[in-house]
Amino acid sequence: MDYRRKKRFTFFTIGLIFLLSGVEYAVILPTIWRYLQTLEAAPYFLGLVLSAFSLSGLLTGPLFGYWSDRSGTTKKIILFANCFEIIGNFLYFTGYSKWLLLSSRLVAGIGTGAGSSIFGFLTRSTSPKDRSTAFAAVMACRQAGLLIGPAFNIFLRLCDFNMGPFVVNKYTAPGLFMCLMWTLLQVAVILMYWDLPPLEKGKSKESLTGQSRVEENDQGLVEEDEEKPLMGSQEVGGSYGSVVASNPPGHDSPGPSDATLGSRPPSPEPPDSQAPSGSVKTVSICRELLREEVVVLLAAQFITLFNQTALETMVTPMTQKYFSYGELENSVMYCLCGVEVIAGFLFVRWLSQRVADRVVLAIGLTICNISGVWCLVFLASPLGPFPWQLTEFIIGVFLQVLGLPFVAVAQVSLFSKMTSEKTQGFSQGVRRSVGGLATILGPLWAGGLTENMYIMLGMMMALLALLTMMLAFSYSRLVPPATEEEVDASDNCG
Repeated sequence: MDYRRKKRFTFFTIGLIFLLSGVEYAVILPTIWRYLQTLEAAPYFLGLVLSAFSLSGLLTGPLFGYWSDRSGTTKKIILFANCFEIIGNFLYFTGYSKWLLLSSRLVAGIGTGAGSSIFGFLTRSTSPKDRSTAFAAVMACRQAGLLIGPAFNIFLRLCDFNMGPFVVNKYTAPGLFMCLMWTLLQVAVILMYWDLPPLEKGKSKESLTGQSRVEENDQGLVEEDEEKPLMGSQEVGGSYGSVVASNPPGHDSPGPSDATLGSRPPSPEPPDSQAPSGSVKTVSICRELLREEVVVLLAAQFITLFNQTALETMVTPMTQKYFSYGELENSVMYCLCGVEVIAGFLFVRWLSQRVADRVVLAIGLTICNISGVWCLVFLASPLGPFPWQLTEFIIGVFLQVLGLPFVAVAQVSLFSKMTSEKTQGFSQGVRRSVGGLATILGPLWAGGLTENMYIMLGMMMALLALLTMMLAFSYSRLVPPATEEEVDASDNCG
């Protein structure tokens, strides 16, 4: 099978992974509150269960990312991580007690740690110019899962039978269904996923035979090919998206990340020559992640996910209290939200080809601020009769969902361009861990304040105001040095 076909099948499999992650979320979330109620769990337990899933992903993300950086592979990491998804969902299906339910989400969350390895793989397999489009497509797959998931729930809610010692009903069926889906995905990964080399490596023969042409286009590329990075013989990357051969010479990453790339002559080095530089690389990675622009992007990741998960935790108790919604109504609501988000990601995919990532981020943050103000005014204490309350709720949810694709795609794309490609697995693991921390604290914050909505929503609005100020002060720095002129041009066009 040729390289192009392998890449197509591999990217298709990645899409399936994110699709199933969205399906799992959409299948379980609408029913988990009632499921916990049948197990006599207190209201705060909803926040604990939702946070447990994120906690394990937070801890395993950097570990899986570091593993992929060192080994140069992602396939075996995905297969290993999916085993935890299978086990966790089976435990959710058994559902003997609220503590087993908590443990099931903790185990299943370990599987999400493989996402850092996948994002690192995508960074090395795409050029900076096309990266926003690729990330938007992958994220849209997850949102498609969020759209499809409620449709499955409509049928799963009809289950009511026994399977040996286990009861299959509308609460336990989602766990059994996802256990089967993740098992089938294991087969798909085995058959259709390849550990492809980085972008230039796929064309290594042509590049080496035309070495003089490569040196004219990017003199640093030859040095990077000859060096032995953390990922071994498969890795080629550099900092700030150096996979693009047409980057102007001399645009290597400045500052602390230079320590990661090194500045040795383009002569082959023995494999053990990298050993003494381990501590230097560790320091350089830490300094890279503490740069002002990177901190802003990590803050955007944390705050938007904190607000999103807090509102998601609040939604099902709120719809039950004010609108008497059950599983069917909540599933339909999540289905409609999925349609909106997919449309948003498609629009962002189109927009990211025409304007800079930082412009997309600013647009998304503006929408999030509008949503925060609306929720604070109208959802903290719904006003008017039932039709008005429902309208206020719909508008608040619509605005919250609308801003998500802009912020999500822009911050992950900028992050991938502003951190070293040699350590993308670890860096993406850190980014996802920051998001995981937000998805832990968000449900805990909302779950304990369902009767104090002004405090809950006020804190969320304060965090958005802080992020807005950070973005305003650091806006000029949110430009990948290798593509600074292109971004400025896009800004002018926008």
